[in-house]
Amino acid sequence: MTMGMVYADLILSNPAEGIEIKAHALVDRGSLLMCIPEHLAIQLKLEELEKREVVLANGHRQLCPYVGPLEIRFKNRRCFAGALVLGNEPLLGAVPMEDMDVLVHPALRALIVNPESPHISVAPVKST
Repeated sequence: MTMGMVYADLILSNPAEGIEIKAHALVDRGSLLMCIPEHLAIQLKLEELEKREVVLANGHRQLCPYVGPLEIRFKNRRCFAGALVLGNEPLLGAVPMEDMDVLVHPALRALIVNPESPHISVAPVKST
């Protein structure tokens, strides 16, 4: 049985320009980084920092612009990241999810703030 797709409402912003946009993003724990479509990168005036090679779900490789800085907000959480300019909708990957301490709730098919740390993000910095 597959869980189905999970979407979340995010606020994406360019802190250097003071521009922010509401975005309905696909949540994908199998992807690592944040991905945004080209039109959002243009609207946010994000600077291309470099090109990165990505491996797509079908195994093909392609070069994509990597832009930033990008602030990502969800409920009472935020993180700063770069983003790959790729696809036709925003995609929230595992790295920014870990940074914000948010989880996918399978039964609700929703992104939620970690219930074990509802008021502030918790981040492990060293394993024991």
